[in-house]
Amino acid sequence: MSGSLVVVGAGIGFARITLEARAAIAAADEVLYLVPDPVSATGIEALNPAARSLHAFYEEGASHHAAYERMTEAILEPVRAGKRVCAAFYGHPGVFVLPSHEAVSRARAEGFDASMQPGVSAEDCLVADLGVDPGVNGLQSYEAGDFLRRRPATEPTTALVLWQIGVVGARTHTANVAAPALPELVELLLVRYPAGHRGVVYEASSYPGVAPTIRDLRLDELGADTVNLASTLYVPPVPR
Repeated sequence: MSGSLVVVGAGIGFARITLEARAAIAAADEVLYLVPDPVSATGIEALNPAARSLHAFYEEGASHHAAYERMTEAILEPVRAGKRVCAAFYGHPGVFVLPSHEAVSRARAEGFDASMQPGVSAEDCLVADLGVDPGVNGLQSYEAGDFLRRRPATEPTTALVLWQIGVVGARTHTANVAAPALPELVELLLVRYPAGHRGVVYEASSYPGVAPTIRDLRLDELGADTVNLASTLYVPPVPR
């Protein structure tokens, strides 16, 4: 079969895209991308005029999984037609990106050559911006909704990272902050951490020269007015 697929990361901001990803985008017959900022979109389209966005598959109030299924099939359609396809996703394409994993898996199952290249993720930026070294005390990392549903055992003396706190509890796509389960998440954290324990609401910067968002607060101060759609919560370890 002549069709092929390579999934790449556009990095957190186009300035952080890898040379490997640039080459893959430029060499593809067709490029499909999903990025949150216009600079990244413009950069991808400059590398390959055949590039088109997957964002239209999101529908306000619709299920995320329905959108992801449409994206997956949109990526695979030109592969099945014999084209060299590149799919580019914000950050690392394998982190919180269901369509990337699904497209690679289906393409391989159908006999096509398919691979994934790494990218600079939000976690990479968090480690650099907050001065966190996972090698010291380890690092616990969960999607906020999954953390709240499963309530896994955690170690307070190890740092905790909770992703997508700005949409925790939301069941459908929305362009605005909608975190109906945020109070419940805060309640759970207050049970596991001592009174007055502080955390950091973090958002990596997508633009060179622009500082990241770093908001230090007590865990009991965490609310809808302190987060946005891209917010991550970093909870430092309790001293041993």
